[in-house]
This record gives sequence, structure tokens and C-alpha cells, in this order.
Amino acid sequence: MTALAPRPAAAVALPVHTEADLSLSEAARAAIEAGVPESTRRAYASDWKSFTAWCSTAGRTPFPATAQTLTEYVTHLTTAPSSTGRPLAPSSIERALAAIRTMHNAADVAPPNTKAARKVLSGYRERLALSKDPAAKPRKADPAVPDTLREMLATLDRTTLAGKRDAALLLLGYATAARVSELAALDIADVRETPDGLLVTIYRRKIKRHTETAVPYGANPATCPVRAARALLADMADAGRTSGPLLIRVDRHGRIAPPLTRAGKTIGDPAGRMTAEAIADVVTRIAKTADLDGRWTGHSLRRGFATAARRAGAGLERIGRHGGWADGSKALLGYLEEGDRWTDNPVTGL
Repeated sequence: MTALAPRPAAAVALPVHTEADLSLSEAARAAIEAGVPESTRRAYASDWKSFTAWCSTAGRTPFPATAQTLTEYVTHLTTAPSSTGRPLAPSSIERALAAIRTMHNAADVAPPNTKAARKVLSGYRERLALSKDPAAKPRKADPAVPDTLREMLATLDRTTLAGKRDAALLLLGYATAARVSELAALDIADVRETPDGLLVTIYRRKIKRHTETAVPYGANPATCPVRAARALLADMADAGRTSGPLLIRVDRHGRIAPPLTRAGKTIGDPAGRMTAEAIADVVTRIAKTADLDGRWTGHSLRRGFATAARRAGAGLERIGRHGGWADGSKALLGYLEEGDRWTDNPVTGL
């Protein structure tokens, strides 16, 4: 029997894209930008501005950039003094590379190959390490573990509104493992008291979702985040604040600060919400008042929680979910590794 020849498939017409198919509206561009944290956008914009300025001086084209231009730029960054008088740290150069690639991708233009540029950066890292340069090590905030928190809290006058705010800031930041941007975004309505403690609704910026974080009562009233939040809320209610931001600016007279103005126009949050930078400054200021050595920033609270929770025997999954870390977070694993260096040291017992 003769096999039948296969019937040729009907030709499929390929779609023809119009200009509208290949363009984005201003609303769509703004929506894409909103998906990137504001701090990252500011940093990338600054990095891109520096890159284009260097290209102008060097007679090179920043967009689209070539692999050779990128390699020359990284070589320049490893030797040229920055605003601190020293060349940029390797982590800052990494961010500059990410900014340049991001700008190309955002315009749907193929970014330059970074292989050679990264070899230059790798050599720069090794050169710094071999010369014992402090820039070879990433700058990390010291962890605000419980003993440290007690020292910081002891410096506060908790009879005042500012003192109650700062105590709540420290203890909630620690107990929820919140980033300063997440603390700044908290409203009074996000903190709900239950018989067992607080349920704090936090929008976790990195994983792009809300978490309802349980904060139980502390055994010691002086370091109890539930009591600290309750005291702050009571004072704010007495001042007529029962809604709006939880962490607010307090003036030198101990009152909720009025809206900031410049040239007759309101600037900042009209409700007096603290910025992430202001919250970080509070942590740094309190640590300095407590005469603590090291580097203390707003991230000290989040890092302190992870370190202390691990030392207390909490598992990786529970710590990560409580603090809103992404699964497999390298940052969290680094914190836990540092916390385990003594409690789970492989040399112990040998």
C-alpha cells in the first residue's frame, strides 16, 4: 500500500506590529518606574548622570554604550577620587554597572557586555584585599541585639512624646525586623492590639506584599514592644491623633510638629510622617548617646533581630517569614552565618 504524502501545512501569516505595539504610554512608563523602590531609582539616576558626564569628557557615547566604554569607565572608577576623596568601593561600582544596564534595558536596547568590566572589578577587589584596605570589606551595620537595645533604651526620657516615639521605633523595628522604609510607612491603623500582643500589617517592599507580623508581649516591661506602642498611641490620642502615620516628627517643645513649609508651600508629608532617613538618623543618634562603638544605622534593628533569633534557636524559615525576607535571601543567610559563628562553631568539641 502506497503511503500518502503529508499534506503541506497552510502558511501562517506573521503579525505585523504597528508603532503602537512597540511603544509605551507615559502612564505605563510611570507604572514601571513605580515598581522600582524610590531609593534605587535615585541611586541609579545619580550613577547614570556620573556615567554620561564621564563619557562627555572622554569623548565616548553613553547610549548605547559599548563593552569597551564600560570597561574604560570601570577602570576610571577604580582609580579616580570620589566625593570622599577615595575611589569608589567595589559595591558602588557594581551598582553603577547595574544602573547602566538598567537604563539600556528600560529603553529596550541591548546593554553592553560586562565581562571585561567585571574582570577589572575583580582585580580591583583583590588589590584592595591584599593591601588590607578597609574598602575591600563591605560596610555592614552592627546588629542591635537585646543587650544593645537595652543600652539604647536606657538613654531615652520615656515620659516625653519624643522618648515614647523613639522607644516604639526601636522596639517595633526590632520585633518586626522592618526596614526603615517599612517603618516609615506604618499608620496607626496598621498596629492592632490583641490579647496575645500586636498584629502589625507591614508592606514588605522587597517581596512586594503585605505581611501580618505577630509581636508578642515582652517579659520585661521596659523592653516590651507592645507596651511601647501602647504608650505612644495613648500620647498621640491625647494630642488628637488617632489616625495617620504612626511615627511622626516631634518638635523641640515635645509637640507633634506642624507641616514643614518652604517659600509658603508645604513640603514633606503634611501629616508629619517621618522619612526613612529620619528614622535611620534616630537610631544612629541614640547609639551615639549610648556610647556604642561600631556602625549603627536603621538596618541595625533588622539585622539584630535575625542574629538574636538565630542564637535563640529559631529556624531559617521562621526567621525569614517573620521578617519578610525572600526565600533563599543571601542577606539573611549572611546574618545567620555570623550569628552561628560561636553557637554552631564546627571547631567546638574537636
